[in-house]
Amino acid sequence: MRSRPVILFTALSVLTVGLFLLDLAVGAVRIPVGDVWAALTGGDCPRTTAKIVLNIRLIKAVVALLAGAALSVSGLQMQTLFRNPLADPSVLGVSSGASLGVAMVVLLSGAVGGVALSRLGYLGEVALSLAAIVGAMSVMALIVYVSMKVRGNVTLLIIGVMIGYVANAVIGVLKFFSVEEDIRAYVIWGLGSFARVSGDQMLLFVGIMAVLLPLSFLLIKTMNLLLLGNSYARNLGLNIRRARLLVILCSGVLVAIVTAYCGPIMFLGLAVPHLCRTIFRSSDHRVLMPATLLTGAALALVCNLIARMPGFEGALPVNSVTALIGAPVVASVLFRRRKSEIDE
Repeated sequence: MRSRPVILFTALSVLTVGLFLLDLAVGAVRIPVGDVWAALTGGDCPRTTAKIVLNIRLIKAVVALLAGAALSVSGLQMQTLFRNPLADPSVLGVSSGASLGVAMVVLLSGAVGGVALSRLGYLGEVALSLAAIVGAMSVMALIVYVSMKVRGNVTLLIIGVMIGYVANAVIGVLKFFSVEEDIRAYVIWGLGSFARVSGDQMLLFVGIMAVLLPLSFLLIKTMNLLLLGNSYARNLGLNIRRARLLVILCSGVLVAIVTAYCGPIMFLGLAVPHLCRTIFRSSDHRVLMPATLLTGAALALVCNLIARMPGFEGALPVNSVTALIGAPVVASVLFRRRKSEIDE
């Protein structure tokens, strides 16, 4: 049975690499894979092709790969912590906090400052990212404080949902008093996009993820113990409150950074852990964590590829693609698993 995970991991790795190269080749202008490889390795290819691959498509593909991996790992952590199959990275209100931060800047810029943020170009994009980080981290600080005061996971979950409702209510009020141009800019941000990150921002994004994703693997043993229930985990020497705090911090920071750079990307964090449990037939996080990371990266690359296909350039938001592509796949997997359980 040990050979099955090895085969699946090999197949997933090859699939992810293939999808990454395909993301670089397919778009409004089709580029042969040979020219893509030449552009990446510094070989002989047209200058225009090299610019398209390195300055545009490579950035989108890298951001999609890392964002998909981060959201999927975060979703797995939330589902394990709360032992709730419907938990996802936004369940604690971190995404809502980021949205509120962006709304405060975007929707008030025209009403108070007299200048729509969408007209400020690069400075406007930087302001959006900073506002999202401040909003998300503010909610994170509140959740961490509450987690130290509250013992039950269900209470913490409900508080997170309530924070999301409050944030959405404030955003609704801001929309009511905002000008049309600002509302449109906020709605476009809320649709999510892997194309919002520039070259310099990508380097910072990659650096942050290169630290956070490996750190999340240090919690594998903790999450395996949490699966046993609080009583068993405590008897085995696990500090439940400290473990919960670490998982919330890791998951929340991953979501905050991805939301700041890409906007709120829905569905991936909810769906990918279910797909991995079904495909790998395991609840061991030593298997699920790398499987979730690879599957999330691959699925994000697929969504990015579909959103950028000829005829759809600039027309399909990432959130719509993730829901349209992922929901039927997950539903079929879950129905198939349910059918096999009934047959047994």
